[in-house]
Amino acid sequence: MRYYGPKELAFGNRTVRKNTLIIAQEIPEDKYEFKPVPEYRSVAQLLTHIAFAYSFQYQFHAVEQRGSFDGFDFPSFMKNIIAEESRSRDKAQIIDLLKNEGEKWAAWVEGLSEDFLSQIVGMPKDSTPATKSRFEMILSVKEHEMHHRGQLMLIERLVGIVPHLTREREARMAQMNQK
Repeated sequence: MRYYGPKELAFGNRTVRKNTLIIAQEIPEDKYEFKPVPEYRSVAQLLTHIAFAYSFQYQFHAVEQRGSFDGFDFPSFMKNIIAEESRSRDKAQIIDLLKNEGEKWAAWVEGLSEDFLSQIVGMPKDSTPATKSRFEMILSVKEHEMHHRGQLMLIERLVGIVPHLTREREARMAQMNQK
């Protein structure tokens, strides 16, 4: 019995991105340069990083269709991604980027076969574990975004915004208490 295949992966990615987009829209543009500490990414940098977070997995699995890390030039790939993340963008451009890149990823994931997701990939030498399934690697994109979305929700609180997921939960609790 199948529990979590390509359709569920795509739905999960779209749901996570929808919530990230709500946060991106709620934070005022004048707070996009806010950093909780000087060494951390600004809101704009973090949102742009999230927009491109799928890029490695997409390059590895969709473009190059690799079965292992052998011969993959990860440092050069990351240099290009960091350069793209560093480009200056305003709030509207970042929101468009989040929408477009998120949908590009989700649409690709939705079209995958279960056989593809079950394939085993050789990890870099000296890695533990030595292999992972494509499913596990592709799922990590959603997990990565959720990690950063948690950071954004904390930033929302620091700039005086109650996160939408908190507001929604409080409204449900208030409604339950009225019954």
